[in-house]
Amino acid sequence: QVQLVESGGGLVQAGGSLRLSCGVSGSTFVINTMGWYRQAPGKQRELVATISRSQTTNYADSVMGRFTISRDNAKNTVYLQMKSLQPEDTAVYYCYLHRHLTNDDYWGQGTQVTVSS
Repeated sequence: QVQLVESGGGLVQAGGSLRLSCGVSGSTFVINTMGWYRQAPGKQRELVATISRSQTTNYADSVMGRFTISRDNAKNTVYLQMKSLQPEDTAVYYCYLHRHLTNDDYWGQGTQVTVSS
């Protein structure tokens, strides 16, 4: 019922920027929380940022001040603007949605972000 499709990943030099997008298919009337997680090779998946329907945001300390999460409720899309990227940001980035109606969690397929030194 709910599918998350990501785009915007790629290879960027240190200090560069990327913007990730995640489009959500399904009911736009469902109140949800969306966010981004990332997972580096051999590491556990970790929180990057979350955003509520009312635009309340939370960020991991490691990305605060560099990354900005936003959402367009009309388009049912969440974005992650990443600036001043560093090699340690290299990971697969996953879009996340928590559907409050059913208390279900949904994940995107992941998009690779690689930051070269």
